[in-house]
Amino acid sequence: MTAPHIDTDTLRRLPKAVLHDHLDGGLRPATVVELAQEVGHTLPTTDPDELAAWYFEAANSGDLVRYIATFEHTLAVMQTREGLLRTAEEYVLDLAADGVVYGEVRYAPELNVNGGLTLAEVVETVQEGLAAGMAKAAAAGTPVRVGTLLCGMRMFDRVREAADLAVAFRDAGVVGFDIAGAEDGFPPADHLAAFEHLRRESVPFTIHAGEAHGLPSIHQALQVCGAQRIGHGVRITDDIVDGKLGRLAGWVRDRRVALEMCPTSNLQTGAATSIAEHPITALKDLGFRVTLNTDNRLVSGTTMTREMALLVEEAGWGVEDLRTVTVNALKSAFIPFDERRALIEDVVLPGYASAL
Repeated sequence: MTAPHIDTDTLRRLPKAVLHDHLDGGLRPATVVELAQEVGHTLPTTDPDELAAWYFEAANSGDLVRYIATFEHTLAVMQTREGLLRTAEEYVLDLAADGVVYGEVRYAPELNVNGGLTLAEVVETVQEGLAAGMAKAAAAGTPVRVGTLLCGMRMFDRVREAADLAVAFRDAGVVGFDIAGAEDGFPPADHLAAFEHLRRESVPFTIHAGEAHGLPSIHQALQVCGAQRIGHGVRITDDIVDGKLGRLAGWVRDRRVALEMCPTSNLQTGAATSIAEHPITALKDLGFRVTLNTDNRLVSGTTMTREMALLVEEAGWGVEDLRTVTVNALKSAFIPFDERRALIEDVVLPGYASAL
C-alpha cells in the first residue's frame, strides 16, 4: 500500500487525544535512573538510552504477562510523594510536547503504597502533580486537559477499594475507572460488585478486554459488567467474517462503543502481527469507533506522533483518518459533553483543517 506523505513535524503539530495510557508505563528513562538512585533501587542499566532500549526489548516478547513484568522498575520509583509528583507532572508535559490536547491517564493506586502512602494520599499526590503539569503546559502555550482513570488490578482483591476511590475523587480530577493486569484467567465479572457500585454512583468505566483473551472477555465486559469502552478489543475481529458482523461485533459498532486500540503495544504482546495488518484499519473502515492510543510510552518506545506515523507509513492512513480517530476519542472521553464538544470544535477540527 502506498502511503501519503505526512512529515513528522506536521504529525507532531496535529491535535491529539489519548484515552489509553498508563502512568507507570510512560516515565522518562532519565527520571527512572535518577529516582532509582535516590531510593536505592537497582536497574538493568543506569544509562537512560540503554534503559529505554532495554524496556523496548524486554517488552517485545509477544507475551502479555512478560510485558507487564517490565513495570517492576517504574513502580519501584513511584512509591514516594516526590516520585509521584515528578512523574505525574512530567507525564503531562510530555503529552503537551507531543501535541496531545486531551489525555486520560490511568494507574492502580494499590501499586504505589509500598513506601507508606495511603491509597487516598497516592491519588491526591498524583492529582497535584498532574495539575502542576497542566499549569506549566498552559503557561507555555500548549494547554492539555488530563483526566484520571483509577485502576483496580484484576488478579488481586482490592478492586472494590479502587472503585470506592474513583467515586470519592470524581470531583477532584478522576473521571473514570478501569481494571488492568493479566487478562487471561481473571474475567471482569469476578469484580461485578465493583462495577455495579460504579454504575449506581454514575462513574463511567472501561475494561481491558479482547487482548490476551477473546470474545468472551469482550462480551462479559460489555453485557455483564456494563463497560462504556473497551481497552484494546482487538479480538472483536473474531466475530467478523468476510466483512459480516456477528451479534457482538454489531453491538459494539452500532452502540458506538469505543475501542481503545494500541497498535505498537499489541505487536509486543502478540495481539497483532503487524501495523499494516493491525485490526484498527479494518475496523475503522467498517465504521467502528476506534481510537488510537500509546498504552505505555516508555515500555513500547512510542508516542502518539509515532503511532500516527506508523499508520501513515505502513497502513496507508491519511490526515482524514487521523482526524477521525481523534474525534472518536473525544466523543467517548469521560468528561462532560460540553467540554468534549469544545475540544472538537475549537481545537481539533481547526487543527486538522490547517493540515489538509
